[in-house]
Order: sequence, then C-alpha cells, then structure tokens
Amino acid sequence: MGSKAYNDCLSSMYGLRRFGIKLGLATIKHILSDLGNPQNNYSCIHIAGTNGKGSVASSLSAILQKAGYKVGLFTSPHFVTFNERIRTNNRLISNKNVVESYNAVNQVHKGSREPTFFEFTTAMALYEFSKEKVDWAVIETGMGGRLDATNVIQPEITIVTNISLEHKKYLGTTIEQIAGEKGGIIKRGKPVITGAKQKNAINTLNNIAAKKRAPIYLLGNNFKIKKKKDGTFSYFGINNVWPDMQINLHGDHQIENAALVLAACEILEKKTNLSEKHIRAGLKQTNWPGRLEIVSSSPCVILDGAHNLNASQALHNFLSKEYKGRKITVVTGMLDDKPYKSMLKNILSVSDRAILTKPQIDRALEPEKLYAVSKNLVKDIKIIPKVDEAVKYALETALPDEVICITGSLYVVGEAKAMLSNLTFQHI
Repeated sequence: MGSKAYNDCLSSMYGLRRFGIKLGLATIKHILSDLGNPQNNYSCIHIAGTNGKGSVASSLSAILQKAGYKVGLFTSPHFVTFNERIRTNNRLISNKNVVESYNAVNQVHKGSREPTFFEFTTAMALYEFSKEKVDWAVIETGMGGRLDATNVIQPEITIVTNISLEHKKYLGTTIEQIAGEKGGIIKRGKPVITGAKQKNAINTLNNIAAKKRAPIYLLGNNFKIKKKKDGTFSYFGINNVWPDMQINLHGDHQIENAALVLAACEILEKKTNLSEKHIRAGLKQTNWPGRLEIVSSSPCVILDGAHNLNASQALHNFLSKEYKGRKITVVTGMLDDKPYKSMLKNILSVSDRAILTKPQIDRALEPEKLYAVSKNLVKDIKIIPKVDEAVKYALETALPDEVICITGSLYVVGEAKAMLSNLTFQHI
C-alpha cells in the first residue's frame, strides 16, 4: 500500500477534527452496526479515569500476551504517528491496515452527522481487532466514559483508575459529576475496579455499581499495596498475596496503577489461563511512552506528558525524590484548558531553569502567558516558541550530569519525541 493512500487517509481523518468533540453514542453505534458490530467478536477490558489509563492498559495487554493471548490495544493520543493508537500484540497497526480500516469505516453510512476524528478512529480500531482475530481488546476511553465513543463495547471488566477535575466543559464541574461520567462505563453484572480516593467519587461509583449489580473493588479497601524502599511492592489482593512485585515504569504513582492491574488479573484468573508467572513477567516488561520515560542518561532526558494537575504533582514528587541535588531544566508548554498556574508551580518548584514553548495545536497557551507565572518561580527563563528548537537549545546548553525534563502536555512530548528520534543519545 503506497504512502500516498496512507497520507490521504490521515489527511481526511485529521480534517474531521474541525467538528470538534461531540459526546454521544448514536453515530458510533450506526457505524459499527453497518460494519457488522465487530466489537462483539472478542473479549474486552474498558478503562476510564483521569490519569493512568494508558499505563494500566499497556500493562494488562503485556500480561495477557504473556499468557499466550492475541491482544488488541487502543489508546490515545499518539505522539509521533497515528499508528500508535491501534496495536495488536503491541505491534503498531501497519500503514496498509490503516488504509484498509479507514476504507471500511468510510464506506458505511454514518447516520445523521459526520463522525468526529475520535469516533472514526474508534470504529477503525474495533474493526481492525476483529479482522486480526484478537482474543482480548484493552480499550482506553478518550474523554469521560458514559458518552465516550468507546462505550459501545461490552467489557468483562471495567476499570476507573482515578478521578480529578478535568474537561469541565464536557464532564461537569464537580467530582461527583465527573465520577458519574467516568462510571458510565460500568456494565450490568460486570466487575469494576477503581483507584478513586475522594469520598464523593467513591460514593458515586458505588451507587452506579449497585444499580448495575456490578461487584466493585476499591484500592485501599478490597485490595492494598505496601511499597518497599528498593522499589518493589507487595500486593494484598482480593484472593491472593503477591510479594516482591516489580514494575518497569517510573514513579510511585505507577505502583498504584499496577495495583489496579493486579486486581483485574485476579478477576481474569477465573476467565483465562493467567498465572502469577505471566503477571510478574508482563508487569516487568511494560513500557509506556511519554510517562516518566527516560530516553538518555547524559544528560538525563525525561519525557513526561503531565498534562493535568495530578500528573504534574506526580512529576514533582518523582523529580524531587530521584534527582535531588541535580540541576534540572524544564522544557514546558501547556494547553489553554489546563490549570496551568498550579501545574507550573508543581513543575518549576523543583527546577533551576525553564524553557517555555508552544506545541502546534490551536489550544496551546502562548509562552508569554506561562512566563507571567514562571518568572516568580524560577530565575533562569527563556522563551523558545517552537518545541524542537526549545529541546535542541536545552540539549546544547546542559552539562552531562544535568537533567532535562520535557513536560506540560502530551503534544509537547510528541513533538519532542519526533525531534529526538533523529538524534544519537547515550541511552541507559
């Protein structure tokens, strides 16, 4: 399949972004019905939440693969290529299959309105997984849950990782409202696992689960973790105790994400041939790009999307713990729908130098707006509007033992990854 056909498909799909975000299931149901409802041809796990969806999804995908299953993985956004969104056994969808899936979706009747980019992409993924004859598909929501385009699947397990105030324009202005939207993926009689901490969120999820007669398992209540100084942790689960568990992902918050994965595995043990051996091996090999991803050791270069308040706090905790005493340069840009003032306080309070930039998306904040806040947090500040130039400058001016953290937006990280892929690093 020629690159022209592939590029034409992407151009057409990206053109759908002008329709913006439209929550609702009528359009996606119409498309999938005309495709023969491919989402019913495999077992699914559905994941919603504010942070950690991708880490949980990739871990479950790796574990199921270790047990010998063929696994589809659908996540968003992508960093460098569209193909990252749709994977089978962690292999990115080929350009040829992008074209075939695009054509399949494009040829069916879409209903009363044009689909959004995310609806079209979701349909492509669900179609691709059926064509690939996967055994399991791990599906991450795009936004919210109840009216998210992915909420057409009938999962065996649902997971709500955690909840904080985000996308208030679409999901509501209170924790209860947002929990209600994310809890909308809970299905009748199917187990739900959550790492939500706020009482209001837990009450909301409990109420939804009770109405759906869905058993619910809470982190800190039905299953627990105990972290150790050496980075390992013990898992005290629903039915099992697994000591000395190891993960490949960085940050203490990833241990909490791993706990959700392990609780899901306990439930999956009854439906699959999963063993403790598969679970340990899958956890240890999981990689998830752009989340505390260390791509170089000299200088140390860390990529972390940290695109909301909770994620910026987790990044603050990681940098202050792991790189105490090291000089840290932060390259950051943010979007206009984020609490950028609080995020900057978290990120810059552990840095010695800031390079303010702007990703190529219409929702990006001007660096000058970031500067108004940043100047009170760090003395050494430079504005370099283009992300690739900002990263290049950081690399050219950092000493070998210094740390460069590229953060604030998944779009910033994506542009940085594209630029860094052309460089030779001293990798770890």
